[in-house]
Amino acid sequence: MPKTLVVVESPTKSKTIEKILGRNYVVRASMGHLRDLPKTQFGVDIENNFEPKYINIRGKGPLIKELKSLAKKADRVYLATDPDREGEAIAWHLAHILDVAPEDNCRIAFHEITSKAVKDAIKTPKPIDLDKVDAQQTRRILDRIVGYKLSPLLWRKIRKGLSAGRVQSVAVKLICDRQREIDAFVPQEYWTLHVKLREKSKAPQFLAEVVKYKEKKLEITTAQEAEKAATALQTEHYTVKDTTKKLRKNRPSAPFTTSSLQQEAFKKYNFTTKKTMMLAQQLYEGINLGKEGSVGLITYMRTDSVRFSDEAITSIREYLEEAYGKNYVPAKPHVYSSKKNAQDAHEAIRPSSVQRLPESLAAILSKDQLKLYTLIWKRAVASQMAEAVSEVTSLSIAAGDYLLTASGSVLQFDGYQKLSDKKDLAKEKTKLVPFLEKGTIIQEHEVEEPKQHFTEPKPYFTEASLVKELEENGIGRPSTYAPTVQTILERSYIVKDGKKLVPTELGFLTLELLTNYFSNLINIPFSARLEEQLDEVAESKLQRNFVLSTFYEPFAKALAVAEKEIPVVELPVEVSDIACEKCGRMMVYKQGRFGKFLACPGFPDCRNTKPILKKIGVKCPLCKTGEIIERKSKRGRIFFGCEHYPECTYTSWDKPTEIKCPKCSSVMVEKRGKNGKKLLQCSNTEECKYSEEQVDDE
Repeated sequence: MPKTLVVVESPTKSKTIEKILGRNYVVRASMGHLRDLPKTQFGVDIENNFEPKYINIRGKGPLIKELKSLAKKADRVYLATDPDREGEAIAWHLAHILDVAPEDNCRIAFHEITSKAVKDAIKTPKPIDLDKVDAQQTRRILDRIVGYKLSPLLWRKIRKGLSAGRVQSVAVKLICDRQREIDAFVPQEYWTLHVKLREKSKAPQFLAEVVKYKEKKLEITTAQEAEKAATALQTEHYTVKDTTKKLRKNRPSAPFTTSSLQQEAFKKYNFTTKKTMMLAQQLYEGINLGKEGSVGLITYMRTDSVRFSDEAITSIREYLEEAYGKNYVPAKPHVYSSKKNAQDAHEAIRPSSVQRLPESLAAILSKDQLKLYTLIWKRAVASQMAEAVSEVTSLSIAAGDYLLTASGSVLQFDGYQKLSDKKDLAKEKTKLVPFLEKGTIIQEHEVEEPKQHFTEPKPYFTEASLVKELEENGIGRPSTYAPTVQTILERSYIVKDGKKLVPTELGFLTLELLTNYFSNLINIPFSARLEEQLDEVAESKLQRNFVLSTFYEPFAKALAVAEKEIPVVELPVEVSDIACEKCGRMMVYKQGRFGKFLACPGFPDCRNTKPILKKIGVKCPLCKTGEIIERKSKRGRIFFGCEHYPECTYTSWDKPTEIKCPKCSSVMVEKRGKNGKKLLQCSNTEECKYSEEQVDDE
């Protein structure tokens, strides 16, 4: 019997789809791209309209041979690569390899791997979208021009192994600029004043802030000014000047895009952008659910859209009415607006079936898969729930020349907050302020001690806030955020200090070179406009060659000038007081992906390296002689071990202390409780569960 060949990108997806389609279909994976520009040469003919020279990727020969054989035997070939520009380009390359005409109805796409979505796609094949292919090729050629022309210059002038790219260079600039702002920041002192008020004896007490003096914003910059104001407020009479009571409606957040999912997963679980995308890919491609077989649990995870299909909205609303009642279903579905530069080609990220509750998957998914699925499920469902309603009471209180304000809110209807975590709700504590008529005289007041504050600089970028900044500036697209962060870490342009992204000396040096000679490459408006042009190519509004030539001509001129003018830069070397035990040279500090380490300056003759030992002042509980030091795993996670490793094998993810457990005398370790409080917990968790809360001095 004739069979239909369906080619997808990943083997996990192929297994899921093959089970859906049945025995008349053969589903195989291309394992990503099969053709690309060559690694060993530029591969773009600038003089011939930027014509790319594609070759079959080394090592893919046996797979290409197998796919060709299956295509010859099949009566029909469908190309079911991912539903984005990259997927469209892979389909185009596959069509070339398998001798399929791109204009034939050979392309199928689905945004979720469910039985209905896959079967509907099979019924409606289309030609390959050559405009999307052109947009992907334009991006690829731009990246090749920058990578193959500029990166070697950085190698010759600064250090081997460096690279430059349109998105990564802007990301490095953002981080370096933020560091300069932080370094240049001068804290400014200011003081705030609060007064505890009570209308009359036994009435509820509430807190008001002093906000104005003689109709102008109150600005107190010294302790003397604060004390003077506090003294004056002690003897003033307090009268309610104005009062309002109204209902405030809070709308739920929009469903997840790639960017907002990465931000929330980082904020809630400290997942890196790379980890979030890996987990999302697994949930999208299919999880074996036993009797149901392999099922895709979420829709496509590379998207900048916040819309849902009508079918998805209907199913969520039906679920809400059944699970929570009509009060939790708004009269009309919520509609959210995507950002102005969003492609809006796909739906927002949502569960493929709202009926598949997170708790039903607890025994099937890994711990981290479940966390991410729960995050996606709750955000998608909450986005279509009724608004939360609070009653807000606001008071303006006159005290001589001073004006105070107090505001409180009480939740009247939880709405979408029904799905919020208790920890998140705890941050929005009910604040009671009594409703007092205008003209009411406050009989009791107590001026609190003035509080000193200092202005703070902008925070360091984290992975999440960097992604947000890139998105808001129109730099990059959903598929590029995670790889961008990964690349600038691997090139040592930045390092992680806890959650903070900190630029290295190499990062500053490279940015200075780019600023002086390739300013367009790190210019945010220019980079954002280039992204818009790629969108316009995909929409058939611009020609590929126009975008490429407009970029290349000034770039080539800048490259020629830079080659002549930039001297070879010697990176400053920080010498340690530790001698290399192999050759005797004094070791130097080097910056790697996971921070500083010691290296012999005799490289390549001597390749000795050593970690920098950070002692925590605790003796090893196993060997009793060594010091416990802080180490980092290959993935950058901090753990603790004995300095005498490998002779002593003591390790711990939690920081050991000198304190002994009062119950079993085992070593106590520092941990964080579910409420975020610092705990001392017995390390003998199998037999002893003792723990005690500590005063957090951070």
